[in-house]
Amino acid sequence: MQISTILDYIDNGHMALPEFQRGYVWSRDQVRGLFGSLYRRHPVGGLLVWATQSEEAIHRGDQQLAPGVVKLLLDGQQRMTSLYGVIRGAAPQFFDGNEQAFTGLHFHIGNEEFQFYQPIAMRDDPLWIDVSKLFANGNEGLGKLVAEIATRPEHAALVGEYAGRLNRLLGIRDIGLHIEEITGPDMTLDVVVDIFNKVNSGGTKLSKGDLALAKICASWPDARAQMKQLLDGWKAHRYDFSLDWLLRSVNTVLTGEAKFLHLHDKPAAEVSDALKRAGKHIDTSLNYIAGRLGLDHDRVLFGRGAISVMSRYLDMRGGQLDAAERDKLLFWYAQAAMWGRFSGSVESFIDVDLEALEGPDGGLDNLIEVLRLWRGGLRVEPAHFDSWSVGARFYPILYMLTRVRGARDWGSGLELKAELLGKMSSLEVHHIFPKAQLYKANVGRAKVNALANFCFLTKGTNLEISDTRPEVYFPEIEKRHPGALASQWVPMDEDLWRIENFDRFLEARRKLLADEANRVFKELLNGDERWLAAMGPATPSVPGSSAGHVLGGVSSDEEEEAMYELNDWLDAQGLSRGQVSFELVDPDTGEQRALLDLAWPEGVQAELTERVALLLGESAELLAVANAADYRCFVSVEQFKEYVRREILGAANGSISFVEQLEAAQ
Repeated sequence: MQISTILDYIDNGHMALPEFQRGYVWSRDQVRGLFGSLYRRHPVGGLLVWATQSEEAIHRGDQQLAPGVVKLLLDGQQRMTSLYGVIRGAAPQFFDGNEQAFTGLHFHIGNEEFQFYQPIAMRDDPLWIDVSKLFANGNEGLGKLVAEIATRPEHAALVGEYAGRLNRLLGIRDIGLHIEEITGPDMTLDVVVDIFNKVNSGGTKLSKGDLALAKICASWPDARAQMKQLLDGWKAHRYDFSLDWLLRSVNTVLTGEAKFLHLHDKPAAEVSDALKRAGKHIDTSLNYIAGRLGLDHDRVLFGRGAISVMSRYLDMRGGQLDAAERDKLLFWYAQAAMWGRFSGSVESFIDVDLEALEGPDGGLDNLIEVLRLWRGGLRVEPAHFDSWSVGARFYPILYMLTRVRGARDWGSGLELKAELLGKMSSLEVHHIFPKAQLYKANVGRAKVNALANFCFLTKGTNLEISDTRPEVYFPEIEKRHPGALASQWVPMDEDLWRIENFDRFLEARRKLLADEANRVFKELLNGDERWLAAMGPATPSVPGSSAGHVLGGVSSDEEEEAMYELNDWLDAQGLSRGQVSFELVDPDTGEQRALLDLAWPEGVQAELTERVALLLGESAELLAVANAADYRCFVSVEQFKEYVRREILGAANGSISFVEQLEAAQ
């Protein structure tokens, strides 16, 4: 079928996108590659469609489908959306993505190159042609372009060749694409999704959550849009959650189970009501966590699996708790997150915790007791602050103490509140003993980045202190703002402020931090210390690690920022965000084995591709541990991006032939 006919099919409702398809994720490079291949008449693969009756077709967007049989695109969405966007000059009605990916494509009729509009480079060169305008004006526009070029002496001799190239470009509309159809009464949604995943080896497959959502959308077409609206609202408040994560909370609220299969047969009205309740309970949980614990943005919000359990409990209790019950729930949340309750098998642990809430003996006390028995003790010990890197479990605890205990900035003397104004008032991690000074003294990386050497200060204060030694800047701070050092749990023995006594400083501050953490937890339990009495393991046991330190971890703000930038890039590709400082844990004890800088334990395409990890500047020892845990490791951002482009997003030209996809699926 000719491309022009396919575009007409989209316009008149004979071809659409099934609801379970994800949005448009191609980049400008892929669009350029597609048009370059088509211009040179290289194969770009066929389309796979699901031919079904229009009244049964649950499709994306508000477009009215044509009566009779319609074709739902299973494979070829990215290509057809790109073609439609460039040739029609606008996105199709089922579009969900960034229109800038195909807006402004230009063609240079001299060197036959495709590029997106660049004002300075293209402004004075008449050989750059707006591709969308050319298609919009057709042969009439082509004639005017050729006539205009013929008036320019420097190009007149080549006007015939240029006209041929423009005709070749317009001829893309007439290229035929093979369409493979699947149809028949046995083509249920489950079967179609399975086929979709098998042939879509070069694109974004569907996870268990996607399948559950597809079934929901079959009876409630607006489900995805309403969920995305909730996710966008949280993102505006600095919380970045996935669709699967939200769906998990909907599932726990509605069914009391973690596995998505329990959602499959629920009526639309029940799912819609559960989404409203889950959204409300998640808001309440986030407000509790931010308001009472100070964990008020994405980078310090750990233990996300716990929020699904909290949502279920809130639903059981009518959505609101008194202060004592709220604090006890927050005690469980912080403890579960701190000990890595949901670092392993999320579904399994959520199911165990949901079961602890049910029945005559169920409830918060039972939930906490299950956690205590699993952990072996819930008391914080000084050695727990011996871990290092800004992604360690106790990093959010340090932030929590800073926020809820009135820690003060060392520059202004003011309490460190989230609402401080001004670009220099954002909170940053500060190395109390500066890195540069410690490295000069031959202190190892693990100690330099020990949590007990971290505190939070405003950006301006952090820059002002720079690499000054504590023995120099501490006395000045204490003189200007008495008590500001102690508010950040700095030991006040001046002898410990000297760099030669750095080890003793860390030891003393670890004890102060542990004591403060236990005081906070005791207060959350309103003085009930029964769950804090037992002692937990003092340090993680990590085979092969040195000096008791967990292998790996993000060691600086700069490294952490690079991780978040990479996650934003993955977002733009429609792929899963990685988990910063992901913990490799013992599935039975929850003890840390190592920290991976950025990891995808369920794959970049959740549940469908191999485990991968990005490890920047890490040791061969850590690489071996990660490989032994079945992680494919990359040691640079660009190396990882190339893997995504080549093996996840498809071939270099942005397309894989239908035959290649079938071969890959077999």
